[in-house]
Amino acid sequence: MWEKLRQIAQRYDEIGELLEVPEIYGDPVQLKKLTRERNELESVTEAYRAYLKCEQTIESARELLGDPELKEMAQEELESAKAEKSALLEKLRILLLPRDPNDSKNVIMEIRGGVGGEESALFARDLYRMYSMYAEKRGWRIELLNYSDTELGGVKEADFILSGDGAYSRLKFESGVHRVQRVPETESGGRIHTSTATVAVLPEMETVDVDLREEDIEMQVYRASGAGGQHVNKTSSAVRLIHKPTGIVAACQEERSQLQNRAKCMAMLASKLYEMERQRVESAVTSERRAQVGTGMRNERIRTYNFPQNRVTDHRLTGEGKNFNIDAVINGDLDGLIDALTMQAQAEKLQQEAEQ
Repeated sequence: MWEKLRQIAQRYDEIGELLEVPEIYGDPVQLKKLTRERNELESVTEAYRAYLKCEQTIESARELLGDPELKEMAQEELESAKAEKSALLEKLRILLLPRDPNDSKNVIMEIRGGVGGEESALFARDLYRMYSMYAEKRGWRIELLNYSDTELGGVKEADFILSGDGAYSRLKFESGVHRVQRVPETESGGRIHTSTATVAVLPEMETVDVDLREEDIEMQVYRASGAGGQHVNKTSSAVRLIHKPTGIVAACQEERSQLQNRAKCMAMLASKLYEMERQRVESAVTSERRAQVGTGMRNERIRTYNFPQNRVTDHRLTGEGKNFNIDAVINGDLDGLIDALTMQAQAEKLQQEAEQ
């Protein structure tokens, strides 16, 4: 562990030196690669060096314990440094866990109404708003790819890209079936209904990252529908791509030109194919159905939004920490919930490491 940490710190410094060479700025691809690598190593290096500093502080404090005049101050400094050292050791163990190679990527999100008719579409709209508000709070950019609404303003389907640092690492636990319990806008009798919507979160992939051949793709064009400007319903700018070997479909209608929509469709298709292959590999290793959206049935839920009880319950979390304030969550305050899921995933990985 300590040799690995030493090598990481050394590599961090090496990259820092490389980034000071003027010639590197003439190669944007290499510059981006080195900058990303340095950012990934920064937190580990800082924690490692803070740990080493704690060890020095502890050693210095122990030397001062023999001085009657400084003993009390040295003892306080010693206890403080020991506590910090223990916390940093735990942090380093977590930071050294195998990283998801996609954590730094942007995400493509897909939201679909599930069980519950118009109410499920209205809930899907609320989820789209929730993620949009979360993205805005984090300073991420939102690009709408495909948006189909209902007469009452619900969402049949919404596909969009969220671009920002670590977007996938923050949102990857959102994939699954989301359930809502509330009195619908369409209900006149005041009865509580249960409906669902599905959310898929895919890392945005480059087309070069997957085996995507032109001869395997069928392209369809059609007129866009819904809000979008003068081009809507006047030109066949909307694009639908079908990957013939797998039947996977990607559609985009939000850009004004057919060429732009096709480019975004290709990115969506690449991400979907990557995710399908990832799940295939995972299923060969484990029987768990991770990152599956499911069919939208109520019993496949990962999270319940209970409006009458003013709480959101994530069913993957354990203990009292699985409930959150619904007003905060539905208005995009997702960090507490996401942090809890991340910490639980890290704890499970640490347990697996200890058992190996």
